[in-house]
Order: sequence, then structure tokens, then C-alpha cells
Amino acid sequence: MAKQKVHKATAKRFRVTRTKKVIKRYSGQDHFNARSSGKITRKKRRDTSLSSTLHKTVKMLTGTL
Repeated sequence: MAKQKVHKATAKRFRVTRTKKVIKRYSGQDHFNARSSGKITRKKRRDTSLSSTLHKTVKMLTGTL
């Protein structure tokens, strides 16, 4: 049986850590950040963990399941 191929678009957007958490970048970072509040601007500087409902799907698409 052939190996499952990695979904490249998903692999670029998400990263699975050693402890099997799924990490993603905060959305909307490119431009128009001056209008958002300081709280949101600070939040966009860090990576955020993905909701638990999507963990299995992302792990399957990135080939780390």
C-alpha cells in the first residue's frame, strides 16, 4: 500500500510540537494592524495552539499521526 502524501498547504500553516500539540500563527498579521487594539497586536506576535477539535485532522494531513 502506498504511503499517505503530506498536504503541503497544511504543513506550511501548522506545526506539531514534541508533546503533540498543534501550533499555528495568529491570523491577520500582514497589514492594517494600526487600527487594532494593543491587546490584539501583542497577541499576534506569538504562536497560538489550535483548538482540540482540529488536532486529529491536522495531524493526519501533515503525516504526524
